[in-house]
Amino acid sequence: MLMSHPWSAQRSDVMIEVLESSRDDVLEVRITAPVSDRDYTEVLMPAIDAGIARADQLRLLCILEAGASDFTLGALWDDARMGLARWRGFERIAVVSKATGVARTIRTLSILMPCPVAVFDPGEEDDARRWLTESLGAIHQTDLGNGVLHVALVGKVDADDYEEETRDLNAFIRANDTFRLLLDLREFDGWQGLAGVKDHFKLVRSHVADLDRVAIVGTRAWQKFVVRIGQRLLGKEARYFPADAFDDAKAWVSKG
Repeated sequence: MLMSHPWSAQRSDVMIEVLESSRDDVLEVRITAPVSDRDYTEVLMPAIDAGIARADQLRLLCILEAGASDFTLGALWDDARMGLARWRGFERIAVVSKATGVARTIRTLSILMPCPVAVFDPGEEDDARRWLTESLGAIHQTDLGNGVLHVALVGKVDADDYEEETRDLNAFIRANDTFRLLLDLREFDGWQGLAGVKDHFKLVRSHVADLDRVAIVGTRAWQKFVVRIGQRLLGKEARYFPADAFDDAKAWVSKG
């Protein structure tokens, strides 16, 4: 059951209402116009700090009933300062907004943010809550034998997915004299925020020396381009295969 947070009730003119859910890692915030820097410093920031201290990684639902012009200069400054200081504490952020300009800006900048961010229209609050807690992507690993590992990236992959799979990948490499990778991107929709991108390249960088051969199966032009760059920079035997040539990719990476 949702209820008003005590921080919200301390002032009658508060424009930020903080709601608590039954989950320690989920915080709901309703922001109405006009928003001042005092609303940030006395209501929002203490609630977020308490949530991060309680759950380490916080999932935030922001119901934004205000446009960009409804924030004072001080509030905008506090917003930027809060983001720089607390981004690492957010696991996901969902924003519900009726302001077209605000929603468009958030969607444009979401890929640059270190955590997954999604925007929803008014009336889609329940969809936003489901998105905050559901699994958005996955990494599946299958040992094909003879040092060949099939890795499939599915959906929107985030940092947690990499953390869970790294142990299995390390165990596979230790158990085999060779490491041949069949990377399946046919159902891959990209990364959820910069943290997912960073962990992807961190994983690649830490294991590239172990690779003997890699086949990438995908559906997009940039994936083919990545293979070419990898061949030149890393000196690895690598090939790209279109989605309908999965069996050919499997045969090529396994031969020899």
